[in-house]
Amino acid sequence: MGHHVHGPGHAAGGGTPDWLPPALLLLAASGAYLLLVRRACHRNPVLGWSRWRTGFFLGGTLLLGVALLPPVAPFAHADFRGHMLQHLLIGMYAPLALVLAAPVTLLLRALPPSRGRRLTAVLHSPPARVIAHPAVGLALSTGGLAVLYFTPLYNAITADPAVHWLLHAHFLLSGCLFAHAIAGPDPAPARPGVRARLVYLGVAIAAHAVISQLMYGGFRVDIHAPVDQVRGGAEIMYYGGDLAELLLAAALVATWRPEPRRVAGRGAASRGAAGRGAWRGVAPVRDVSGGS
Repeated sequence: MGHHVHGPGHAAGGGTPDWLPPALLLLAASGAYLLLVRRACHRNPVLGWSRWRTGFFLGGTLLLGVALLPPVAPFAHADFRGHMLQHLLIGMYAPLALVLAAPVTLLLRALPPSRGRRLTAVLHSPPARVIAHPAVGLALSTGGLAVLYFTPLYNAITADPAVHWLLHAHFLLSGCLFAHAIAGPDPAPARPGVRARLVYLGVAIAAHAVISQLMYGGFRVDIHAPVDQVRGGAEIMYYGGDLAELLLAAALVATWRPEPRRVAGRGAASRGAAGRGAWRGVAPVRDVSGGS
């Protein structure tokens, strides 16, 4: 017995397949990114743009397409295990790829200087600093899972196709926020140090493990689906989540830039190190956003 009322393939508006809008949206997003790459390369041919970053973005949109289009989408509507697979693709794997594509850095390179300064001011504003903190991404992405699966919220959301799309958007945006806060190459002035980010990542790993184990054991789970499906979904969450978080940890190591050490009592070298230390929150951003 499935847990959704409406499945994909249902004609929205009397004739349009419901998978067509997300497919067109993903194609538009890919086209917009490629257009920005072209503009950035035209504005600064010396810097150019990394093909790896372009590949990450196209790979992220491909993962979203796999999650939102047949055959995964029909499976997700009929089986809770399919839902969990869809959740991992939308909320963990695709966000990591999209974040590693450095879309904000690309936008800053493609925009005229005046607009780039306005965007930079927004990124440095207090609300943006709060939103970009790992604690916020952790609460929205991982903390939201407990609310979703251990309350009647999941059954209420999946019974309404329109609200279900909002759930997909929440998975994607919260996943992007957390991946950006942990290992994003884009500018993040308020991003804490590597040790703090590793702590937040460790909390996310532990929370995923606990939630999946509680789901497998049926502890206060409020999901209208057969027990074997719930247990299978919990296993997918446990092992698939571990792999996604290991990839995020690898991205953190790959994008990490060691800060220069202070050398006391060595004249100009000491003063230079102290000066760089005063801008500790800014230097990694400059180094990362300047690379391609």
